[in-house]
Amino acid sequence: MADLTNGNGLREHVLLFSRFLRNPRTVGALAPSSRALARAMVADLPPHSPVVVELGPGTGAFTGAIVDRLAPDARFLAVDIEPAFVKSICERWPSVECVLASAEHLEELLAGRGLDAIDHVISGLPFASLPLAMTRRILDSLARTLRPAGTFTTFQYAHAFGLKSARLFRSQMDERMGGPPHRHLVWKNFPPAYVLTWTRRTSSSATTSAPVMSMTASGAGRRDTESSASRQRPAKSAS
Repeated sequence: MADLTNGNGLREHVLLFSRFLRNPRTVGALAPSSRALARAMVADLPPHSPVVVELGPGTGAFTGAIVDRLAPDARFLAVDIEPAFVKSICERWPSVECVLASAEHLEELLAGRGLDAIDHVISGLPFASLPLAMTRRILDSLARTLRPAGTFTTFQYAHAFGLKSARLFRSQMDERMGGPPHRHLVWKNFPPAYVLTWTRRTSSSATTSAPVMSMTASGAGRRDTESSASRQRPAKSAS
């Protein structure tokens, strides 16, 4: 049970809860993710990644794990639209370039820093509750900026994994990334969550603008094969 919290103090819990009450659609969580989920989110992140972007770092549940994993010469950009979260990240990790901006504008953010593309993305964004148009713009921006062979990692809570809208999100990501993700279930989180990692198989020029519905859950191990004949709730597996 000790590993069900992320080690954040009362200040971080209060900050996250207060932001959730003010902006539930863009915050999307009542409590920080666990250490176990944070470790799983960065498990496929190569230490010598040139450019890593974290979308929606919040109070830093995954940020610290990313910092610990990356080599000193890596470029790490964190993007959040909540001023209180950006301030907290900058205070806790001065080496992280955390900016107050929307993930819809990845191209502008990269260009302004002399960067051509992203190698790996870690996302804690609540696609479950983001507006439809915003979700579409974020996914299209991601498709235009992630390098071929780059990765995108997010999570979906286990209790909502089989819902139609959660499957739709994965389907839309499959289209943009050129194939399905690897996934595994992390039990030591409240609630338990699936970590999903896509590897980019198509060129960045193959950007799609397929409609994306508002999601019901978001946020590696087994292949997520979701054909029309096999869309069913996944079997439980150990994290």
